[in-house]
Amino acid sequence: MSGETQRLKGLPEAVGAYTIWGFMPLFFKQLQGISPAEIVAHRVMWSVLLVLAILWARKSLGEFRTAITDPRTRRFMLASTTLIAANWLIYIWAITNQHILAGSLGYYINPLVNVALGVVFFSERMNRTQLIAIALAAAGVLVLASESLASIWISLSLALSFGLYGMVRKMAPVGSLPGLACETALMLPVAMGYAIWAALYDPTPGFGHSGYTDAFLVAGGVMTTVPLLLFASAARKMPLSTLGFIQFIGPTIQFVLGVFVYDEPFTRAHAICFALIWSAVVVFCLDGVRRSRAARLAQRTA
Repeated sequence: MSGETQRLKGLPEAVGAYTIWGFMPLFFKQLQGISPAEIVAHRVMWSVLLVLAILWARKSLGEFRTAITDPRTRRFMLASTTLIAANWLIYIWAITNQHILAGSLGYYINPLVNVALGVVFFSERMNRTQLIAIALAAAGVLVLASESLASIWISLSLALSFGLYGMVRKMAPVGSLPGLACETALMLPVAMGYAIWAALYDPTPGFGHSGYTDAFLVAGGVMTTVPLLLFASAARKMPLSTLGFIQFIGPTIQFVLGVFVYDEPFTRAHAICFALIWSAVVVFCLDGVRRSRAARLAQRTA
């Protein structure tokens, strides 16, 4: 198999995962008016059922039991559970409160946050190109913060929570699917408790309000699990450098939806901020291409 073929082997799964994540606002907009906390609760409940069913079908429930009963792994999973629950809650709140652009910006920033976390926690070294990308992104955030303090916290919270989540999952001694099962299982008691409370006392139209609403709340489990499975498959098949370029499909789709479908305000500060962020993304990707070519050349000459 040629190097080019190997790099593209997981392309359909990667494009599928990030495309689903990109169009996620269309899905959650159907649940407008429902408490974001209740949406997350149902997302957890239906996800854990689906993930456990998949593990059972694969005869891999033992991996889940081993992970959730191991104290060290469980500590990692409690940390990742907290981070991903916060990420989901902020993201759904942003979508249902007309802040799709802020969410898009958060996921543009996320790869650059990952680089910074690598420096802080893993003593990784940034090269000059990466420093330029980080500086451009920081300048973009500062420009937007100067005019949009009401929404910049969304972008930064999403980028940091997902970046820290990825870092914890990288350190956790558990696979992607058993790890997701652990996370949702650990969240399940809180999710079920909140869902019951919401059904009894929350005045917003949640589960049981209509068949349409119920169908979307249940489908949240599928919308959570399917792109994660596609992503896990792609990550096993293709280099992370290639996967890093594809990840910008998601926030780009969200940006288009926010501006052209949902007519969110796009101010001068937004224009400058996104121009700087996109410049940072280009610099980041070019650096990835350069390092990928250097690595392939080193392999050939070794």
